[in-house]
Amino acid sequence: MSTQLRESKLVPFFFLAAAFCCTFAKVQWNVAGSVFLADLTAVGFLLSYALDRLGRRTGPVPRTAVVLLGFLGAFLLVYLIGFFNLETGQALDQYGKGLTKWLLHFAFLVVGVIYLARKPIAFFWRTLGWFLGGIAVNGAYGVLQLLSAQAGHNLDSLVLQPLTRGASQINIYGAVNGSSVYRPNALTGDPNHLGIELVLPILILVPLYLRLERSHRLRRPLAVLIGFLLLVELATLSRSGMLGLVVGALVLLVPYRHLIFSRAAVLPLALVALPVAFEVYRRRHFFDVVVRSRLQTGGRSTTAHFGVYDFVPQVLHQHPLFGLGFNNFSVYYEFVTGKTNWGPHSFYVALLVEGGLVGTALFAGFLWYLFARVGVARRLGRALAAAGDPLAARLRPLAWGMTAALVGTMAANVFYLTMSFLYFYVFAMLLLAVPAVFSRR
Repeated sequence: MSTQLRESKLVPFFFLAAAFCCTFAKVQWNVAGSVFLADLTAVGFLLSYALDRLGRRTGPVPRTAVVLLGFLGAFLLVYLIGFFNLETGQALDQYGKGLTKWLLHFAFLVVGVIYLARKPIAFFWRTLGWFLGGIAVNGAYGVLQLLSAQAGHNLDSLVLQPLTRGASQINIYGAVNGSSVYRPNALTGDPNHLGIELVLPILILVPLYLRLERSHRLRRPLAVLIGFLLLVELATLSRSGMLGLVVGALVLLVPYRHLIFSRAAVLPLALVALPVAFEVYRRRHFFDVVVRSRLQTGGRSTTAHFGVYDFVPQVLHQHPLFGLGFNNFSVYYEFVTGKTNWGPHSFYVALLVEGGLVGTALFAGFLWYLFARVGVARRLGRALAAAGDPLAARLRPLAWGMTAALVGTMAANVFYLTMSFLYFYVFAMLLLAVPAVFSRR
């Protein structure tokens, strides 16, 4: 009997569950700290996979996993050296919590790459579907949340509170003539997080959709799904999300500029433009005020996002090489300003402040490796196309979509830090697994 047939059912269950719910930040329980459903499923996968491998002869570890283990050791060394820059008990507590979560996420990345590399291509597509489907479900919940709020109800209190025993609600941005301006945060906890996370499915699915045969059964459903995700993106009013989407779209223009005015490209946009135009026309003053406020660059929110960059030279002057210590920006910020529970509001500020120049250079090397591997996937797609393999029509758009999604997510994290969340590590796992999975062809 083959190893695949004897695999415990718990392994793929926890693996796909972690991919599906990795953006469900609100589904958490306060048990000796915050315990997230996504982290529980990730731990379940790691434990079930380890137990399933006991006593079995396994093949060689993929080279990608070996490189990732090297990055894991290097990051851990930088963070352990940064430990000696901690100065308070609060700093130590933040350091311990942050390092534990990071280790879990990176372990899932390494083991997930090994797991996918030994699976057939069909299982990779299945995993990608569960991952993108989880974000789409998150967006659908956000729409229901918005409709419920406009009707005077709190959907979170009906759905989430009985499950988690925690209070949450939709984000209220302000009011226009007595009408509240709602920004759906869905299951993420922050409308900007939702907006940035939606960048991934939109940019990954668009090139796949554009390359589908006209008679393919998924062509119309994907057009509707992309249009729906764009609507949710607009509803979040997230400037960072839109920045990531625009930057990623510019990347896709390189290979698909000849399709920009095709019927396939226009259809999802038309599905968005028609309802948006109708709603804007119906409530012209309301949307004029909201849009103007989001385009302002001198408000308190914008000032706060830019202001955190002022701390970079101050911290680097004190600890230039290894920073303040992992997950410690909020401690430093409270010491300087008196404000509690305030993150850096920029992934790159967090890199420089908490990891110093060495940690930042190391993460830049990690990003370079991601781009290098997705470049291998694009070259592999060209090789398959030259060989007349029909799989090239799926691999090449997938590789370009992942390239655009990575660039878009990096741009969006200039003012947010979702690249430290589990969903980014799941995305990186899928990206890194592509060459290993498809090279067997």
